[in-house]
Amino acid sequence: MPETLRTETEAGVRSIILTRAAEYNTITLALRDELGAAIDEADDDPDVRVILLRAEGPAFCAGYGLDWSTRLQATEATMDRAWDSVMDMREMSRFVDTYMKLWYATKPTISAVQGWCVAGGTDMVLCSDIIIAGEGASFGYPPSRVWGTPTTAMWVYRLGFEKAKRYLLTGDEIRAKEAADIGLILECVPDDQLLDHATALAKRMAQVPLNQLRMLKLLCNQTAENMGINSTRTLGTLFDGVARHTQEGRDFVERSAKIGIREAVRERDNPFGDYGSRPR
Repeated sequence: MPETLRTETEAGVRSIILTRAAEYNTITLALRDELGAAIDEADDDPDVRVILLRAEGPAFCAGYGLDWSTRLQATEATMDRAWDSVMDMREMSRFVDTYMKLWYATKPTISAVQGWCVAGGTDMVLCSDIIIAGEGASFGYPPSRVWGTPTTAMWVYRLGFEKAKRYLLTGDEIRAKEAADIGLILECVPDDQLLDHATALAKRMAQVPLNQLRMLKLLCNQTAENMGINSTRTLGTLFDGVARHTQEGRDFVERSAKIGIREAVRERDNPFGDYGSRPR
């Protein structure tokens, strides 16, 4: 049985539900592998027409588990070999390839988002065909301030050049209503209606013949493919590793080891007054 998620199927809709609620569904190696397998299984199942990704708990996905990822980078100083950008890219691509399964699945993918969906969580969810969020949800890529770049690089394709730059060049938090207004997501609904609303849309789509759904999704996605989504993703994944190994990135890891990852993140965000530093 998977440790990080569970699945349900009803009326042609396969729900993939992240279940690490206590950990805000942060990304781990196990989540990566189990999510990839669940998407593949749903895409191969002839009884499934639509894939709905959702999560239990207060957050959809608060990004990578920074506790284990900063500790992993901290061990590099003890290794015999220098940091290898090509190997880093190869390892990160295993995560990116999983998220892109939502994009390349032949069936429509919908994500229902509550609470935090930030950093690596956006790398994942922005690969969905459609995103619906509860009004209490928040999006953003705070590692653009230090220690990362968006690996799947979906921001420009969803927002256009100027809006993507506006949010990536600041790392600013985007509340759900604003995310819908600027086109990052499809719509924002009351929190208590999120599950019913997203499920109803998934079931409505599932009434369309599967061959039609596949053709229409491929037709829409081809525009982004022609714009160069593959090369953008490659560059984003490479730059993510570089950003983690700049002087500022290394300083962030050292600071995390000294005062703890939560305090290091709070220090990063304090000048902006958002995420963990947002006024209560």
